[in-house]
Amino acid sequence: MTERLHKLLAQAGLGSRREVERWIAQGLVTVNGKVAQLGDQAGPEDQIAVRGRPVSVEAPAQRVVVYHKPEGEVTTRSDPEGRPTVFEHLPRLRQGRWVSIGRLDLNTSGLLLFTTDGKLANRLMHPSTEVEREYAVRVLGAVEPAVIQRLLAGVELEDGPARFDDIREAGGTGANHWYHVTLKEGRNREVRRLWESQGITVSRLIRVRYGCIQLGTGLRLGRWRELESQEMKALYQQAGLSWKAPRKSRIIRPPKTRRAPGR
Repeated sequence: MTERLHKLLAQAGLGSRREVERWIAQGLVTVNGKVAQLGDQAGPEDQIAVRGRPVSVEAPAQRVVVYHKPEGEVTTRSDPEGRPTVFEHLPRLRQGRWVSIGRLDLNTSGLLLFTTDGKLANRLMHPSTEVEREYAVRVLGAVEPAVIQRLLAGVELEDGPARFDDIREAGGTGANHWYHVTLKEGRNREVRRLWESQGITVSRLIRVRYGCIQLGTGLRLGRWRELESQEMKALYQQAGLSWKAPRKSRIIRPPKTRRAPGR
């Protein structure tokens, strides 16, 4: 079965559709030895090369990693101010690129998900999917019950109404109090802005869960881990997508040679 060439190469993780279209327009892509044109179609049986190098158009197995983001890193591929980015610490890919599922601001730490599956990322970030995000929040000063009720009922922010779906006390000493909050949106600085709307200062913010994926206690700051099969299956189900575990490659060993009987 053939597909539009730019779509085929993008699905294989070689670049975005716009990037691939640009390569084709520049004459950098060949199919069966001939320079490709925009609109050409191809399939897995065709010999495709980019800049003279053969490429595989079989879609690689989709991957998802959990990254424990420290404060001070930005969720972008490059930063004009030279600040460290979260992408600097992810495993290298032979094909494709990492796509972040949501973002965390500079002063927020905790769980970030990255995937090679753009469709999965779009589904999990789309408001209609209503994926829960859970944060551990440290605030300064005591919080009156009436404030908690207002934050659960909803308050008006500059970009529209917002609220927490759940607020749970999580201890604290002195002037510091910890809460765990959940919400189903990913608006910019929404957790901080909700608390600030009540005159409360957030001194620490950590994302501990995104949907069915927990940060856990064993993943150190600045480190990542690959999701296991059961986690992948649950995450895809949450996004309304199907996922099949990749087949394990069989190792074929040469047959043992029989030794000639001694004389």
